Amino acid sequence: MSFESGLPKAELHVHHVGSASMRTVAELAERHAGTTSVPTDPEALADFFTFTDFAHFIEVYLSVVDLLRTPEDLWTLTHDVGRDLAAQNVRYVELTCTPYTSIAVGISAEAYCEALEDARRRAEADFGVTMRWIFDIPGESGVPAADVTLDTALRLQPEGLIGFGLGGPEIGVPRPQFKAHFEQARAAGLHSLPHAGESTGPETIWDAIHVLGAERIGHGIAAAQDPALMAYLAEHQIPLEISPTSNIRTRSVPSMDQHPLPTLVAAGVPVSINSDDPPMFDTTLTREYEVARDLLGLDDAGVADLARVGVRQSFAPDDVKSTVLAEIDAYTGS
Repeated sequence: MSFESGLPKAELHVHHVGSASMRTVAELAERHAGTTSVPTDPEALADFFTFTDFAHFIEVYLSVVDLLRTPEDLWTLTHDVGRDLAAQNVRYVELTCTPYTSIAVGISAEAYCEALEDARRRAEADFGVTMRWIFDIPGESGVPAADVTLDTALRLQPEGLIGFGLGGPEIGVPRPQFKAHFEQARAAGLHSLPHAGESTGPETIWDAIHVLGAERIGHGIAAAQDPALMAYLAEHQIPLEISPTSNIRTRSVPSMDQHPLPTLVAAGVPVSINSDDPPMFDTTLTREYEVARDLLGLDDAGVADLARVGVRQSFAPDDVKSTVLAEIDAYTGS
């Protein structure tokens, strides 16, 4: 077992649907056999998840979203995600969920939240992983999707909900159109956690900060192109949620040796290490920590410090933070 695999960890940037394991996807595809293009054969699934670019990734992702047609499907996915994370010693996760895509196919907002909450409680009891939700707007679906997402969050206020986000393609999706939605979410006590600066430039990150009030940035790797932005992120301690393998698989970064993580860290930008859509990208959070070790030239103590940073940058309850930090100390003997 590697040092990283046994290390207690927090995951801050991982998608609900994008966490569906091959086993879970195959089970859901079998449930809906004859009405989906998603294969059930493991080898065919691996080929299915080989992306040519970011747009192709979104196309494949949405085909998996289409498998979530009932509250039972949502429950299965959520519980399985908790199991798979716990197997990596992930103790706490902020899972990015997209209510709109389920509501749009006929699952009520109430049934959606009930399925997530019941699966969360079961996963915590069964696997010892604490789960929280970030409800995100699928940017490609525009303001109508933002309206539904905000209504679901504020009207139903599921117990596990801690943040409000914005995902999907960045190109052609200006951030300012969602300004009012983020203002209302923040006023209701939700944290602003939008994606920005993955497949677009630094201006998207500036908009996330100044227009959406971002407290953390999903990806944000384009900040490395703008010294003033890196200085701002460092000064104001606005963390970036970095998922190295994801950036390579979506062709946002040409190769791992060109990944900007070392540049961002050298500039003092706070970062956490995450997996984004791990089975789809043939990775795990454990593997992303191994990648970060190589990119940053870290020893075991440095890797453990990265894990501590992830816990501290989370919006976990204080007692959960204290417990996980103590577990990291015990694991490292510090």
